[in-house]
Amino acid sequence: MQKLENLSTFVGKHMAILVLAVAALALFIPTSTAWVKTSWIMPLLMIIMFGMGLTVTPKDFAIVFKRPKEVIIGCLAQFLVMPFLAFALGKIFALETGLLVGVILVGTCPGGTSSNVMTYLSKGDVALSVGMTCVSTLLAPFLTPLITYFLLRSTVDINMLSMFLSIVKVVLIPIGLGMIINHFFSETTQKAVKILPLVSVTAIVLIVASVVSANSQKILTTGAIVFAVVILHNCLGYAVGYAIGKTLNMDLPKRKAVAIEVGMQNSGLATGLAGSAFPNLAMATVPGAIFSVWHNISGAIVANIFANMEDKKLKNNNLEPAVETV
Repeated sequence: MQKLENLSTFVGKHMAILVLAVAALALFIPTSTAWVKTSWIMPLLMIIMFGMGLTVTPKDFAIVFKRPKEVIIGCLAQFLVMPFLAFALGKIFALETGLLVGVILVGTCPGGTSSNVMTYLSKGDVALSVGMTCVSTLLAPFLTPLITYFLLRSTVDINMLSMFLSIVKVVLIPIGLGMIINHFFSETTQKAVKILPLVSVTAIVLIVASVVSANSQKILTTGAIVFAVVILHNCLGYAVGYAIGKTLNMDLPKRKAVAIEVGMQNSGLATGLAGSAFPNLAMATVPGAIFSVWHNISGAIVANIFANMEDKKLKNNNLEPAVETV
């Protein structure tokens, strides 16, 4: 068990490198990962969400009642900034329909769980980050289909009920089961949680491998544009999220949490939804796969930059920042 925990820790620390390496392998030698089927995406996402449920406790939602204004601001930013940035970038770069759908799905999905880790590394407000992730994930079955329909209704046919049911099946049910098991068998789950990074990273790697290998030729053909849009989408999300926090006079740890939460998306869910809701648009799965690779790299860079930032007001008063953790 100890060896598994050590391996899990190693994999968790080097996730960005592992995902990047597998993506490159699938892109340039697609036959090497062609055995990973796209039909595996939804079950793999369910495993990731179940793992998230095992780590979530009722106290993670306490912040919603203790600091509702901050959580609401973060969630509003999440579901307003990223979808409309996606739509604007898609139009500016004149993306073909499949890629436009994929980029907008990334934008309309909730925050990614890795944002909590990056917030911790950035010395940000971890409790706020976890609270925003939990709430945005619970809102996703309603807001993701609704916003997607609003932005794409004149471009493609969208079955909102199908999207709603897919998100409930892939996100809410596995998370709910994980929370129930964690509640009744907490001693056992606390041990299992130590190897969750290994399980989650393996699932993410397989998702990326399946999507990239299946679309390698198309990615190589349109790669520059897709990468440019994904990188801009992600980086602008960080910048606008931080600016919103600063405009609303949030302290530095909270601004960090909002910036990272807005910028980092549940791109795995976006990839899964692209495949299930838009099966005739193969390229719709590509932006989510690229985002999965890129946002882990950018998140680590941003976390490092944020970790070296100090709140000037606190520094002038010789005070330590009060960062609430979970």
